[in-house]
Amino acid sequence: MKEAIVQPDLKVEIIDSEIPVPKDDEVVIKVVVSGSNPKDWKRPVMSKKAMNSGDDIAGIVHQVGRNVYEFKPGDRVASFHQMMSKGGSFAEYAVSWAHTTFHIPKETSFEEAATIPLAAMTAAMGLYQRLQGLPLPWHPTTKPTPLIVYGAASAVGAYSVKLAQLSNIHPLICVAGRGTQFVETIIDKGKGDVILDYRDGDDKLVANMKTAVERAGGKVEYAFDAVSEHGSYENICKVLDHETGQITLVLPGKDYSAIPSSIKQTTTMVGAVHADMDQNEFQKETGSQTGNTDFGFVMFRFFSHGLSKGWFRGHPHEVVPGGLAGISSALQNLKDGKASAVKYVFRLDETEGVERYRTN
Repeated sequence: MKEAIVQPDLKVEIIDSEIPVPKDDEVVIKVVVSGSNPKDWKRPVMSKKAMNSGDDIAGIVHQVGRNVYEFKPGDRVASFHQMMSKGGSFAEYAVSWAHTTFHIPKETSFEEAATIPLAAMTAAMGLYQRLQGLPLPWHPTTKPTPLIVYGAASAVGAYSVKLAQLSNIHPLICVAGRGTQFVETIIDKGKGDVILDYRDGDDKLVANMKTAVERAGGKVEYAFDAVSEHGSYENICKVLDHETGQITLVLPGKDYSAIPSSIKQTTTMVGAVHADMDQNEFQKETGSQTGNTDFGFVMFRFFSHGLSKGWFRGHPHEVVPGGLAGISSALQNLKDGKASAVKYVFRLDETEGVERYRTN
């Protein structure tokens, strides 16, 4: 099979590799469309190691492990590949765990499906696993629950807004820039949602945020920082309640010492749906036998159901020409900050030497 290896300088080498074989609880998927995320350029650049860094899979089940009971060859699926492991999505065939794989309805294109796995799960984990007290979508709140979403036009930010809508979390105080027009389409101004433009400068943005908080009742306790740099969390903390406020961030390994100690801060690491990094702590506190892997299992199937019913959708996307050969330019654009309110996706059959995908 053809596989794209991203170099530390973001050049891409397309090589011939063996088709992966699934372990007992894994699914091997013939990739029709691969998505992409900012981490896809950050991992090879920061680690100085070449790798297949793709994790967003949309395609057809090729083979399943012996413990897999939900999927069979020929099924249309999307999946979140385990980061930093072999068998990534920048290839003709990718491998993923069954619990982070979900069916996609026939009405959903592979292109749309490829925008969902990593970003939507990051949003779900941040809202419901890291920010404590927000209602799940199947038990929406009936009282005002202000929430700041900083970076609302990004894929993670937009999915946070969409999920918040399903949970009836309002008013939403959304911060965006070039993607403001897109964010307008996913908020509900009738319930007090607003969009504030960070391009106005920090001082004006903070002033506008304070005004929005006053209109929301004078207190905001929840913030999802989908940017986590360039002054985002400093701005948030100037309006977030310093006694009961919570903020979740998305970039690990950063110095967040500027956040007041009285504000509860967490880092949303979506890889926890594979590694379940904090399960032992969770079990000690609650005695529960479940954790992040189980949350991932449930939410991915929730996304699938929402796609079939029409109340959940993917993110706006742009098909980058050339299949795997288009990855290098797309990752460079992500690195340069050129993407706004869009996910870059790649059709594998546009890769030279790859057989064209045909629908049944």
